[in-house]
Amino acid sequence: MAALAPLPPLPAQFKSIQHHLRTAQEHDKRDPVVAYYCRLYAMQTGMKIDSKTPECRKFLSKLMDQLEALKKQLGDNEAITQEIVGCAHLENYALKMFLYADNEDRAGRFHKNMIKSFYTASLLIDVITVFGELTDENLKHRKYARWKATYIHNCLKNGETPQAGPVGIEEDNDVEENEDAGAASLPTPPTQPSSSSAYDPSNVPSGNYTGIQIPPGAHAPANTPAEVPHSTGDIRLTPEDFARAQKYCKYAGSALQYEDVSTAVQNLQKALKLLTTGRE
Repeated sequence: MAALAPLPPLPAQFKSIQHHLRTAQEHDKRDPVVAYYCRLYAMQTGMKIDSKTPECRKFLSKLMDQLEALKKQLGDNEAITQEIVGCAHLENYALKMFLYADNEDRAGRFHKNMIKSFYTASLLIDVITVFGELTDENLKHRKYARWKATYIHNCLKNGETPQAGPVGIEEDNDVEENEDAGAASLPTPPTQPSSSSAYDPSNVPSGNYTGIQIPPGAHAPANTPAEVPHSTGDIRLTPEDFARAQKYCKYAGSALQYEDVSTAVQNLQKALKLLTTGRE
């Protein structure tokens, strides 16, 4: 990827998007699709905050130039040209970051990279809002990841040993104002975890944090059907049904790019149930 023209200094009004822009820079070479959507989120958010002040207009103009340059470089990449594929790409990447950090946390391995992974996962879930409203699962993951990043960071900063795994959420902690939590270099989540960090979801109970259920590393939610019922009669599917089924198949294809079989199976099950019953 060709280098992008640098941005001018970040206006104070745009402090809330500084970490999303940093994440974009960190992914320019690693995953340009993630970098593109991080900038798109920053652009959309910045426009809502202040698009009139001269310094903000100048900054947004330069950011738009970066977006256009990235879009040109990425060409006909399906994750850019098709929102369904782009959303699946972001969701799967954020989930990988979350599960890497969650694995490390549950194993009691506390370090800056896992803190950064929790925090980056929460930022990427912010970015997913460019495609529309977040699912309940994404909202829960974002809240938990952001809180965990703050909790572990503060424990290590104060010389305390964090409690591994699920613990109660402190509502007044806000990692967005914490510069240090996002300062470590971004780790690359292992695609094939070592045996010391690999999950066996059946051995890890789910935790309840102030009414929030956080999955213990498993991809499929509790309501994923064990068996997909056969069609009973003449099922009339609407165009919206076909579009949703196509979306699930796209998600499955994106998951397989990451060798994420369980997520692929989950989405294919959803598509099959929709096509055979007319219901999700």
